[in-house]
Amino acid sequence: MVVTAVEPRRKSFSALYIDGEFAMKLDTETLLANHIRAGVEIDDEDLHNLVIESNNKRAKEKALWLISYRDHSEKELVDKIKRDYSEESALAAVAKLKDLGLVNDENYARRYYKELTLGSKHLSPRGAKYKLMEKGIDRNLIDIIMEETEVDQREQIRIIIEKKYKNFTTDEKYKRRAISGLQRKGFSWDDIKSVMSEYEGENYGY
Repeated sequence: MVVTAVEPRRKSFSALYIDGEFAMKLDTETLLANHIRAGVEIDDEDLHNLVIESNNKRAKEKALWLISYRDHSEKELVDKIKRDYSEESALAAVAKLKDLGLVNDENYARRYYKELTLGSKHLSPRGAKYKLMEKGIDRNLIDIIMEETEVDQREQIRIIIEKKYKNFTTDEKYKRRAISGLQRKGFSWDDIKSVMSEYEGENYGY
């Protein structure tokens, strides 16, 4: 097979033509680095390696773009990169970023756990644990972080009530909605009941 043309396209891609026909679009820098130009002979193995190298480079660029606007867990990055590239390219890209210290699940988990529990989300430790597990964080690491991070769950419930459910004492339906919302955040019924009793001055018979 002979490369008959390499034509620039948008977003740093180039169209590769082989034996007079369009073959595929590949990363322009990858083609230049491998001296691919019109007149160069290429076989199936060479083409396969070019595709892998191009995909790995583009996958790494996507990973860098993703972490440029917020932290990601390893699993989260791999899942997003896989939307456009192979799993192998996604894993290779994330492994490279790990080697560079740009992706670290432990650091990510510690920051995200505090954001979920002590930040604006006001989740219970249990609710935050489920969120971290969805991000692919190791369960043992989550348990360690939970033990190290003090969260006053009843105070968190008070904050949520003040922000969203302050009028629950005047409407039974609204009270049930408040209870349901707090339970979805992972708070126990005992803690919810205790805090709500402070507002109503009595315990609920649920």
